[in-house]
Amino acid sequence: MKASEELAHGLQAILVDLIELSLQGKQAHWNIVGPNFRDLHLQLDEVVAAARLHADEVAERLRALHTVADGRSATVAKTTSLQEAGEGLITTSDAIDRIVAALEGTCTTVRGVYEAVEKDDAATTDILNQILLQLEKLAWMVSAEKAKTSTP
Repeated sequence: MKASEELAHGLQAILVDLIELSLQGKQAHWNIVGPNFRDLHLQLDEVVAAARLHADEVAERLRALHTVADGRSATVAKTTSLQEAGEGLITTSDAIDRIVAALEGTCTTVRGVYEAVEKDDAATTDILNQILLQLEKLAWMVSAEKAKTSTP
């Protein structure tokens, strides 16, 4: 099967957001400071590993569908839907907010192309489901670092 233009475009959008997510995760990983540093430092490695794994799966799926995957830095910078990562040191609190936003933004991209992917290539939806399951879980786990309980 050859990917339709819509399917290829959607998978490419997911690919660049996954690559950007991995880059932002590493940027935060290297530069976070503050309370719960170690816990977040390790969680960010999990985010990066997941993003890299899923980026590879999406790129390989594009190739299997006879389409070119474009993960060049210029392409990622130009086409990602994620907010640009800040530079310099970042507090653990800000890093949590930023990485959760990047995780949720990537999930939004996946959900935004899901219908077209399901219509054109139902087999690829398995990949998208795995991405959503893992990234949404990671967003919850990272955001729990700042969660507060409600007390009566």
